[in-house]
Amino acid sequence: MKRLLSLDVLRGITIAGMITVNNPGSWSHIYAPLRHVQWNGCTPTDLVFPFFVFVMGVAMYISYSKFDFRLTWRTTGKLFYRFAMILLVAYGLSLISRICRAFYADDFWEYMRGWLPNMRILGVFPRLGLVSLFGGLLLLTFKPRYTPWVAAVLLTGYSILIAVTHSFELNAENILSRVDLAVLGDNHMYHMTNAAGERIAFDPEGILSTIPCIAHALLGAFAGKLIMTTNDYTEKTNRLFIFGSIILLSGFLLDYAFPINKAMWSASYTLVTCGLASLLLSLLIWIIDINGKSRWSVFFESFGANPLFIYCLSALFVYITGAIRFTFHDAPYNLWSFYYKVCMVPLFGETGGSLASALTLVIFMWLIAHPLYRKKIYIKI
Repeated sequence: MKRLLSLDVLRGITIAGMITVNNPGSWSHIYAPLRHVQWNGCTPTDLVFPFFVFVMGVAMYISYSKFDFRLTWRTTGKLFYRFAMILLVAYGLSLISRICRAFYADDFWEYMRGWLPNMRILGVFPRLGLVSLFGGLLLLTFKPRYTPWVAAVLLTGYSILIAVTHSFELNAENILSRVDLAVLGDNHMYHMTNAAGERIAFDPEGILSTIPCIAHALLGAFAGKLIMTTNDYTEKTNRLFIFGSIILLSGFLLDYAFPINKAMWSASYTLVTCGLASLLLSLLIWIIDINGKSRWSVFFESFGANPLFIYCLSALFVYITGAIRFTFHDAPYNLWSFYYKVCMVPLFGETGGSLASALTLVIFMWLIAHPLYRKKIYIKI
């Protein structure tokens, strides 16, 4: 199959977006569209992660089409190997982050001993690993043409669970929180603040909410089937546009019963974000692959070639610069906060400087990603 340039561009856009929203100069000064919604609803920031999961689903279709979608020892081994690698990277980053903070603790080794008892087990990377593993197993078991039905069963079952347990609010009675607490424990979970100002042990990448995320990837795989089973690029665009429009409208209609909610990864959120991703990909195919307007996209292609590696590198950069501490004009800084407060704030103000810091990091990462892309060096995670 011919490589779809627009898919690399969309993947690169999502990685650039993830780096931007995860690394502001200051978490106290962020433009509203760059914040996650507190509970129900959706901001542009809430589109970044689901877009990446959608692209991952499309890539799963392309990858396993080489094996004729057969569940064999080889394909199963490939799935578990990638799952293990993603978990290794996730917990490796967590350990490095802990080490960077431990240098300034009163007792380095005592602080480090608290890593495992307090380590967050789930998160963005573990979720990607789980979705890759179980989404791949379902794709190979049921084949691509049945993935919309498998996704529908998963989303329906998940929605029924939310409804019968009345788990629409962020509180201690939410079934998602209760299951995570029972399995993971409070110390290994993310905590969110609800409308009443209470801190609740609630993991937005929790166990049960991974179910609709798997469905999300399967919808992406079906989109991959729609665009890769024809060589006519106009037909690819038409198929994606129709598919995206249908599930986008379905998601908005479902919002009345099951609100769009990223933290719970509700069924409506799944359909709306998959629909938007499909429409954006169809637009990119029309612009890049049909009309040949691709010069502007080189920036994002570079990120799309090594997405997870560049994302990990950006996290490491922030960890390390945040660990280099010093005093300047009698004020304490770390290297990252110094760059924000001393270099960016005077030029752009507090909120503008916070965004400028994040965009600077994106550009710096591109200076690493682009040479790798030009030399066709692909570092897979």
